Order: sequence, then structure tokens, then C-alpha cells
Amino acid sequence: MTTAEALELRHFGHDDLPLIRQTLIDMHAEVYAAAMIRDEFYRKFPWFVDHWGGRPDFSCVIAYDGDEPVGFAYGAPAVEGREWWRRHLVAAPEKERTFHFSQFLVRERWRKTGASSRLHRALMDPRGEDLAVLLVDATHPKVQALYESWGYHQIGRDQPFADSPVFAVMLAELPLP
Repeated sequence: MTTAEALELRHFGHDDLPLIRQTLIDMHAEVYAAAMIRDEFYRKFPWFVDHWGGRPDFSCVIAYDGDEPVGFAYGAPAVEGREWWRRHLVAAPEKERTFHFSQFLVRERWRKTGASSRLHRALMDPRGEDLAVLLVDATHPKVQALYESWGYHQIGRDQPFADSPVFAVMLAELPLP
């Protein structure tokens, strides 16, 4: 296995979705195989890929170990007036522009190698927005702690779909520390 530093990080945008769509779906199916059996929400992932990838400013980073995909991170800037996360704050930040960090995963073999951090930084460092927001399953405190170590903090909880888990809503100012 290649070290995290040696992984090749490839950047993709909206126009690349037809090239990367199946790679994203296949990695998700591998990582969430058990969840997909018991929970319909996880089987809806292709819809989320198309939803986010359909945005003109969609941004995706996929890490590769040779030709083997290791993990990915993607998202898109918020649509003005649709920054739903602001309702979780008594006093919303004055900063306006938000990046929605939508999906992030690393395959099992590459966890705890630094691959997560490299993928996250590769997606977030070039961002021009003021803020980043994400959702993390509230039953995964270790994942939430990882995001906190990267500069995010919980601002609330939300269940955006009737069949989805309850998520911790996490916000960070950009650029990240």
C-alpha cells in the first residue's frame, strides 16, 4: 500500500461527472455495503452524486494508489438563499459564501494512513468561499471528532430526509487552519 503522501490526487469538476460517476458509486457501495442492505437511504447515493455533480461549480477530488481509487471528497458552493444551515444559529455569521462539503469517504485499507487529511485539504484548500458546512451521522462521534480536528464545529442537528439518519451540522470558517 502506498503512503498517503504518495497518493495521486486528481481533481474533477461538473464536466467530468460521466467519467467519475461509477467510480464514486462503486466506492460508496463497497464502504456502505452493510448499511445499503438494511437502510434504503444509503441506496440513494447515485441520486446524490447526480444532484451535486449536476451543479456547474461541482468540485471532486479522488485519491488513487496507482490505478486503484482510495477515496473521494466532493461538494459545491451553496446556491444563494438556500443556506439551510443558518437556521441552526441564533446569530448567523456575517460571511455569506458557503461551500457545501457533501460527501467524503476513504476505503478501509487506507484509513488511518493520512489519506483522509490529504483528500480533505485537496478539496478545501483551494476554496474561495468564506464558510464550509457539512453533515456527519450523529452516531459516529469519531468521524465528528476528526472534522473538529480540522476546524469544524457542531452548530446543530438535522434530519434532512425522512429516511436519513440524524446528522450533526458542522460549520468551519475558510480558509481552514
